[in-house]
Amino acid sequence: MNQPRTIDVLLDQYSDSHRNPTNELIHFVCVPVIVFTLLGILWSIHAVLAVAAVVAALVYYFRLSPPFAFGMLLMSAVMLALLALMPAGTVLPLSIAIFVVAWVGQFIGHKIEGKKPSFFDDLRFLLIGPLFVLGFLYRRFHVAY
Repeated sequence: MNQPRTIDVLLDQYSDSHRNPTNELIHFVCVPVIVFTLLGILWSIHAVLAVAAVVAALVYYFRLSPPFAFGMLLMSAVMLALLALMPAGTVLPLSIAIFVVAWVGQFIGHKIEGKKPSFFDDLRFLLIGPLFVLGFLYRRFHVAY
């Protein structure tokens, strides 16, 4: 009997606390925003730090699923390019403000769901959240992961 892939197990576990349609919608908006603003915070410290965080995440994603890693590479490249285009003085304050608002949204979603965020049990789920969102797009466009 075949063992399920790690990515499938992680996505199944993550989705256990993301079944309410309102919570899912909140996550589809807030998760990419959190990734962008986290990169913005790191970018404000130094652009190399933001790029290093992306590379580290991509190594993890590649181990889980090369197609997901490719999708995250594209998304990360767009986010880093947007950060490079922003006026330097606006990146940090804007990133911090939106980061906080997006996390408030996430916790509101989990209040609606009635379940705690997955990362409270396993910090890996902070990296699985973006794949959950990307997985929705992949399934919609019939892209295997």
